[in-house]
Amino acid sequence: MGSPITSCISSNNNLNYLKLAYTSIRKNAHYKDQPIIVFAENCTDGTNEWLQVISKTDTNVTYYIQNNELPLGIGGGMDFCVSKTKTQYVNIIHSDMWIAPNQDLELQKIVEESKDVRTIASSFRIQPKIFPNDPDYRPGTVFVPKEEFGEFHHNFDNNYFDKWAVELQSMDETRVRKGGGAGFFCRTEDYIWIGGNDPIFSPASFDDMDLFIRMQLEDYKFVMSSKSIVYHFSARGSHFRDDDITKTSKRQQKSEMDNSQKFYNKWGSMPVSDEDTFVKPIRGTNNPNRISLL
Repeated sequence: MGSPITSCISSNNNLNYLKLAYTSIRKNAHYKDQPIIVFAENCTDGTNEWLQVISKTDTNVTYYIQNNELPLGIGGGMDFCVSKTKTQYVNIIHSDMWIAPNQDLELQKIVEESKDVRTIASSFRIQPKIFPNDPDYRPGTVFVPKEEFGEFHHNFDNNYFDKWAVELQSMDETRVRKGGGAGFFCRTEDYIWIGGNDPIFSPASFDDMDLFIRMQLEDYKFVMSSKSIVYHFSARGSHFRDDDITKTSKRQQKSEMDNSQKFYNKWGSMPVSDEDTFVKPIRGTNNPNRISLL
């Protein structure tokens, strides 16, 4: 019997971290042979060549390469991957994430508990403190000293992290009602039903906030569980390039500026978060919550 889960990864010039994400799935996923679909958007860092090689040795890897076209962006790339998914569930994994043991199975349990309720399940995120205002904790995210597990692909101690994560998983479960977050798991049909990311926010920034608002307005249930854990290097797939975390990439700077105005034009206000919700729903607009997937 095959895996009921497909892992989807969208990547733009993030090869070193993409390799880690792939390795973590094959090492730690409950369904170790699950399909992995990768969307490579205008990559010039060797990603395309690596995908060609890895797909020959791992026949459960499928990849799509976009070259010299209007970028779908990270969100659009995820939509494309989901549109090619043939399994019951989809696990959206960012290219700068490492999944801990059984990350996929624990999220599957949450979604199955919900039965007929459209549910978005997310992992607790462990992140290195790389920004000056990073707290020690906010609901669903634990910030650790960057020296604890490593802040870069080349000094990340995945064996130590996995052992630490298993110990955390053995403790009493903590669940947080969280309106979205980096990476999530759901029924494939529920992702398709809402229509994925709004293409007006391509290539990056505010697309996830818009998606989660639309999901909340359609009564999706959100659960983040400490039984499912990822290490999130934080913004390596969007903000930063070549491990230079002192400045944001020009692409991201432009996207943030352009899309903040698009978000305001669409919703009539800027995103609002609190301790319980990544982004709170904005009501009273005439925008359709459901759109067509690609």
